[in-house]
Amino acid sequence: MSDTLVPTANGSLRVRVEGPADAPALVLSNSLGTTLEMWDAQAAHFATDYRVVRYDTRGHGGSTVSSGPYGFDLLGADVLAILDALGIARAHFCGISMGGFTGLWLGVHAAHRLDRLFVANSAARIGTAEGWTARAALVRAQGAAAMAELAASSPSRWFTEAFTAAQPALVQRAQSWIAGIAPEGYAACCEALAQADLRTAIARIAVPTLLVAGSADPVTTVADAQAMQSAIAGAQLVEVPASHLSNLEAPQAFDQALAQFLRG
Repeated sequence: MSDTLVPTANGSLRVRVEGPADAPALVLSNSLGTTLEMWDAQAAHFATDYRVVRYDTRGHGGSTVSSGPYGFDLLGADVLAILDALGIARAHFCGISMGGFTGLWLGVHAAHRLDRLFVANSAARIGTAEGWTARAALVRAQGAAAMAELAASSPSRWFTEAFTAAQPALVQRAQSWIAGIAPEGYAACCEALAQADLRTAIARIAVPTLLVAGSADPVTTVADAQAMQSAIAGAQLVEVPASHLSNLEAPQAFDQALAQFLRG
């Protein structure tokens, strides 16, 4: 298993590919403040039957930290550049939180490249423009200190109290991801989220779509998922016992939902 750098607009993306080269492709897209390592359990589970492609979103991990602000036109185009570089005409797409929004963008603007769309712990409008803009400004002003503060507070947004108490090593690993994100990359993605609103456009999504919501998610709620389900024709909704990073907190339920959905 090794990482490659895929050229894209104004930089490159760290990409990891696992599984049979001739298997159906499954792209995994990370949340804000994490890296492709957040998908370790899913990659191990699905690489037997799928060509699993995971990557660090622009500004995160080993991918380019280009100057912001970013937009989802750019972040979505990054995914298409990965598919093109790997010779993948169509893929299943699974994204969580910010990665889920990237999936919604692809469903609206590049449906011809998708087979099935799995959107976890996300919304067609995440937070407020004012909140994201303020966070971006704070991170730019305070740099690594702000990232350390975000890492310290992240468990309350990402996990339930019970999970945090029961799985301290995993929670600390997740905190290390956000602490290591470049401030400019994090801020630029916050600015992408500040401008991102697909509440009307997702009605155009025609690819098979499954929405996953965490029953205890304070960031993107079950109600957010229900609103998307109402807007996307034929969309399915599964609720799992978790907070915001449901693939980490409830991996069995998450993987079962994804596996059943991919089998159709």
